[in-house]
This record gives sequence, C-alpha cells and structure tokens, in this order.
Amino acid sequence: MKPASAAGTAVLPSGSDSGADIADWRPEDEKFWESTGKRIAYRNLWISIPALLCGFAVWGMWGIITVQMLNLGFPFTQAELFTLTAIAGISGATMRIPASFLIRLAGGRNTIFLTTAMLLAPAIGTGMALQHPEWPLWVFQLMALWSGVGGGNFASSMSNISTFFPKRLQGTALGLNAGLGNFGVTTMQIVIPLVMTVGLFGAFGGESRALVKDSGWIFGKIVAGTPTWIQNAGFAWVLSLVPLSVLCWFGMSNLKTVSPDTGGTLAAFAKVTYLYTLAFLPSIFMLYLYLPAPTGLGLLNMWVAIPLDIVCALLVMRLAAFGTMKENVAKQFAIFRNKHTWSMTVLYIVTFGSFIGFSMALPLAITVIFGFQHIPDAAGVMQHALKNPNAPSALTYAWIGPFVGAAARPIGGWISDKVGGSIVTQWISAAMVAASAAVGYVMLQAYQSATPEHYFMPFMLLFVALFLASGIGNGSTFRSIGFIFDRQQAGPVLGWTSAVAAYGAFIAPVVIGAQIKAGTPQNAMYGFAIFYALCLVLNWWFYLRAGAEIKNP
Repeated sequence: MKPASAAGTAVLPSGSDSGADIADWRPEDEKFWESTGKRIAYRNLWISIPALLCGFAVWGMWGIITVQMLNLGFPFTQAELFTLTAIAGISGATMRIPASFLIRLAGGRNTIFLTTAMLLAPAIGTGMALQHPEWPLWVFQLMALWSGVGGGNFASSMSNISTFFPKRLQGTALGLNAGLGNFGVTTMQIVIPLVMTVGLFGAFGGESRALVKDSGWIFGKIVAGTPTWIQNAGFAWVLSLVPLSVLCWFGMSNLKTVSPDTGGTLAAFAKVTYLYTLAFLPSIFMLYLYLPAPTGLGLLNMWVAIPLDIVCALLVMRLAAFGTMKENVAKQFAIFRNKHTWSMTVLYIVTFGSFIGFSMALPLAITVIFGFQHIPDAAGVMQHALKNPNAPSALTYAWIGPFVGAAARPIGGWISDKVGGSIVTQWISAAMVAASAAVGYVMLQAYQSATPEHYFMPFMLLFVALFLASGIGNGSTFRSIGFIFDRQQAGPVLGWTSAVAAYGAFIAPVVIGAQIKAGTPQNAMYGFAIFYALCLVLNWWFYLRAGAEIKNP
C-alpha cells in the first residue's frame, strides 16, 4: 500500500485505479474533505441508496404478497398469512445483528455488493413458490425467512455510510441513505401491484391466475376474475438487483481506516456469508418454539421469543467467530457497556420500529378491518365474514404512509442538525402518543360497524400522521447516535439499534393480527401509545432535563 500523499488524497492499492480500497480517510479534516473526501463519500452514498431501497423492497414485500394471496384464494387463514409477514420481520431484524459488524470485518464495498447480490435468491425463490398455491405453508414461510436478508442490509448500509461523512453532516447523510432507502417500502407497495397486472416475462414468467376477490393498485380497484401474475412480486426485482450489484462492485469503496483486516476479497465474502448464515439459526430455532403446530411447537410467548432470539444471535456470533474475526467482534461488543447504547436503542424502536412495523401490518389490517362488514348474529355475537362491497383496496392506499415516513426522514435529520436530535425526538414522541390513541379509537368504531368504510379516511389520515412522525424521528435518533458516540463505535451502535428496532416488523403484525382475531384491534394501538409515552419520559431523562449527562445530542 502506498503512503498517503501530502495533499491528503485517497490512496489506492498498487496497480489499482478503481478506488476500491482507500487507506487515507480524514473526513473531519476540512481541506481533505473538500479536495477528495466529499466526492468519494457522496459517490458511495448515491450507490448505497438504491441498493438499500431494493433491500427494503424484498424484505417488506410479504406485506403486499399476503394481501394478494388472500385475494387469489390461497388455502391459508388470515392468521397464517399474518405469520408470513411476521417471519420476514423477525428474520430481517435478526440478520441486522451480524450485519451491524460486517463493515469492520469485511469492508464496505465487499459487504454492500455481496448482500445486494444475495437478494436475488429470495426474489427468485418467492416468484417460484407463488406459482404453486398448492404447496404447503412451510415453503412460503421459508421464502419469508429468506427475505430477511433485505432487512439485514440496512444495518450494514448505515454503518458503512456513517464512516464516510464528518459528524456535522451525519444527520443529513444518514437521513438521505435511510430515508430514500426506506422508499423501498413505498416502491414495493406501488411496483408489486403494478407488475402483477401484466405477464412481465412472457412464457418464462409462468401463467396467470384469476382473482377470487377484488384487488387493487395505485389507480384503483381491480375486479375479481382479472388475470394476475402474483409471481412477478418476486421475479420483478431481478431487473434492478443485477445492475445494482454491478454498480456496487465497480463504484463503492472499502475504507481501510475502518476495515483494516478484511483480508482478500474472497475472505471478506466468506465472513459475510458465514455470519449471515449463522443469523438464520437463532431465527429458525426461535420460530420453531414460537409458531403454532404444525409449523412449530407453539411454546413461547412473543415477548419471550424476541429477547431469546436476540440473545441467541449474539451468543452464536460470539462463539462462532474465530481468528481475527473473533477479536474484532469482541472489540465491537464494547458498545453494550455504554448506557447510551440501550437508551438510544429504545428510542429508535419508537421511530423505525413503528415505521417498519406499521408498513408490514397496514395492508393486511386494511383488508381485514375494512374489507368485511361487521354485523352481530342472532345471538348478538359480532361476525366479521361478510364481504364489504364498498371496501377500499389496501393495495391502493397502503403505500401512502410509508411514502410520507420515508420522505420525512431526511427532513428529520436536517432539522436535528439545526436544533438537536433529542428535541425533535421529544416532539415526535408526543405526536405519536396522540395519533396512536386516536387510531385505536377509530379502529374500535370501524370494527363494530356494518359500513366500516365510513371510518377509513380518518383511519388513513391518522396513520399517515404516525408515519410522518416516525419518519422525522428516524432522522433525529440517528443524528443523536452520530453525536453521542465516537467514529469507531457509532457504526456498530447504528447497526445494533436498527437491528433491535427492526423487530417492530415482527411485533406489529403479530400484535395487530392477534387483537383483530380477538375482536379488539384498538387495544394494539392503545398499547403502542402507552409505550410511546414511556419513551417520551426516557428521552427527557437522558437528554433534555437540566442534569442530563449529554444535553440534546
């Protein structure tokens, strides 16, 4: 490796002109940043964003797929379809735990390229499975589990981008990466209903199936009997993942100051593959204990299953690491001795946990709450099986909330850079308490009505308010992390907090689905409101009160 030049330019390996490995990186040095660093940092950011977008799309696609499976008459119950969304959620969350450490172990370019290319497997596999509604439930559960790779990519992507930018720009940079990357949820919710209306791949893409129930897309209702290519929900992502993988390989960089011991390219790939493979083990074990028969044993409550999954994932990672990997993992485990790791983790659950959880649960919740008339039988027992002829289509409206939340995230980062992250977090926590309680009340009214569509507009407006607040809060909490922690710890902390918050993608579908099944959907939202109120107090105690150790980071 050549030494750094006096001018502070990035240094490349001998014989290389690709900029793949950079040995001299000093973003806090204003001269270096303006002459060299800014160009490289933003190039990596603009490539990172669409790669992360596709990761979110593949991870979150089961929220839309399950709605269309219901519309096509797949032989699964509503509860079983909610589990598919939940399985994708918990898998993606668990994958984030090793992903938060991958950048230091394997390098940014190596990690982002390989994890983007990995998305091809669940995309193609899901497309194949959806052509066979007669296949058993466990096949679709396996595909949902595999889609968690896309969720894991967020932790490595954010950890990577945080290393490229000076602290004064981290709120904006991380807000752009995460906010525009979050558009993967919206993109998926618009693109999947669209590509299911056409034979996108001709004879190679398989045959269509006729809708049993009315469906929809961004432009309105699609009536029953219309041909639908549901398999395109998976296959379509191949068209973007292949060129994006190439772009990652030729356009991104490894910062040797952050990842000094990656080894060769194949060794780096082996580390990523090894740790990602290990992450599946605790997910599979926990889901086997949690899911009811015939898939699992049904032994665990969700609130036991999630901590068990986290502990098992950390334990597997710690025990299975070897050589220099073991030393690096041990160094990064130091973040758990810092109390602010835990406080920021809880606060990020409020923001991103809500965003991804509601994104996963909302489409099917709209279908179940507003797609049926809720009428008491002769004995006075409320029934929820009669189709509502005036039902709004989930596929027409579900994208709006995630779109608003993703768009708000860069704004949240920018505002937080100006006034402080914790002030913004306090504002949005208060807003989320009020909005979630109000949503609960509207859900109560709708689920007791023969004409639930009358409550749909306030329901959607309140959910959009929740997404707006969570999006702004996503930017504010990540800005605070960049301020509180030094450069060596900020990346792993960003990854860790995003991993735990991602369990919202498991919690929200399970909680909302269970409460709908019990006939009390409002209780789910009331519970979320209580949690947000507790976190409002937590944020004030650690970062806003007069004696706070770190004031308004």
